[in-house]
Amino acid sequence: MTPEQLVTGHTVYSCVMGSRAFGLATEDSDTDIRGIYLAPTPLFWRFEKPPAHVEGPADEQFSWELERFCELALRANPNALECLHSPLVQYADATGQELLALRGSFLSRQAHETFTRYALGQRKKLDADVRQHGAPRWKHAMHLVRLLMSCRDLLRTGVLTIDVGAEREWLLAVKRGEVAWPEVESAMANLAAESAEAALRSPLPTEPDRARIADFLYRTRRDSALKADA
Repeated sequence: MTPEQLVTGHTVYSCVMGSRAFGLATEDSDTDIRGIYLAPTPLFWRFEKPPAHVEGPADEQFSWELERFCELALRANPNALECLHSPLVQYADATGQELLALRGSFLSRQAHETFTRYALGQRKKLDADVRQHGAPRWKHAMHLVRLLMSCRDLLRTGVLTIDVGAEREWLLAVKRGEVAWPEVESAMANLAAESAEAALRSPLPTEPDRARIADFLYRTRRDSALKADA
């Protein structure tokens, strides 16, 4: 079975991500597709295991194998968590629907550390652009501010909302380079401070519900094996 066949024949969940999911789409925005496929259990009984992720087969399409996705989401990986909270769900079979019902089980205060660590990595790239070219890549700056907003609001409310809502116009102004870099820097610093404060009294649990996710994954793998033997 080819990687492409895993995606086309065994996807359990897919959604639109990127600017369209964030409420930041413009006329030239791509349509980024993210998905999760369930590799049939018998494939894991071979020496050569199925891939943990697949790029394609369509342009701007990326999918994770279910177990790999769960591992990332349990670590509060921003890309994985946001995938499950996209407002633009394309497809979800029974397994995908159960995964959606479990999405709150992945959330924890660990999001503060992982979102912040990811943001710091992106900030270093922006600072390098400023040193080399006198300005950041404004699109990347916009998405970094958006991520910091999402992190702060998640820690404050316990709910991951990825549509930027009322912040759309200001963020698009950042993307167009119409907001001075010092103002953007100040916004990033304020958001980081607000996130740190929110983490101290967040309604989120300290750890995700690993046992519940492990049970879901075990049952899903077992059912796949039984279906293969039928």
